[in-house]
Amino acid sequence: MKLSLRFKSGKLEVELFDTPTARALLEALPFESRAQTWGEEVYFTTPVSAKLEPDAKQIVEPGTVCFWTEGDAIALPYGRTPISTDERPKLASRCNVLGSIVGDPKRLAAVKGGETVRVEKL
Repeated sequence: MKLSLRFKSGKLEVELFDTPTARALLEALPFESRAQTWGEEVYFTTPVSAKLEPDAKQIVEPGTVCFWTEGDAIALPYGRTPISTDERPKLASRCNVLGSIVGDPKRLAAVKGGETVRVEKL
């Protein structure tokens, strides 16, 4: 399962795992949102609500696609966040792991807060 994320600054491809949250996101497509940034993370709200899954994590690798259940948002960390204790991204709280960004996640550095993001199935 793949998604396309289109920002003013560029387009990203996302490979999703087969999880309950990922399936719910696919059913909600397409949708638009506004990107926000937090350190080296881009996140945006979705029309989906989900519960924490058993394998939810707070510390992930750059390029991991996460779902922040407390904000109904997709979180795309590509480096350190304000609460990181090492080089890995540390999310605001535990998040469901949805998949990964195809290619270099550092491309997210070009995304500015307030940009529109369009999420579509590939």
